[in-house]
Amino acid sequence: MTKPLIALYQPDIPGNTGAILRLGACMGIDIHIIGPPGFDLSDRSLKRAGMDYIEMATLTRHDGWEEFEIWRKVEARRLVLMTTKSATPYIDETGPTLGERDIVLFGRESAGVPEKVHDAADVRLTIPMIEGRRSLNLAMSVAMMAGEITRRFGL
Repeated sequence: MTKPLIALYQPDIPGNTGAILRLGACMGIDIHIIGPPGFDLSDRSLKRAGMDYIEMATLTRHDGWEEFEIWRKVEARRLVLMTTKSATPYIDETGPTLGERDIVLFGRESAGVPEKVHDAADVRLTIPMIEGRRSLNLAMSVAMMAGEITRRFGL
């Protein structure tokens, strides 16, 4: 069965990316990294967080946003942006349905995504939080969405 994939826009923290690659390997979710990342992908802390699961992960790297967008359009995939700037919770069953060919995109830990990426998104969703809180850790946010993808599409 096809299911959504997860993309990271220029991730900053190797430990988070390693944990996300490990999560992808364990949950059967493909991970795409849109570069440039804020660290060398051979970083020791990336490997420590991902352990031996990194070799099991399905990882696709894109050198930059433009390359990713060309790939996405050729593949005819919808872009679902996870953002604190949305009022639609990802768990809202009455909102946009997550499709099997969707790309769920997460922004940089330090800055989110630029306006051109917001503008390119077909759907914007958020993780509901108590008012006044800024954001969750990237790896935790991805794990929550990976759980939702698994709930809807299976392993």
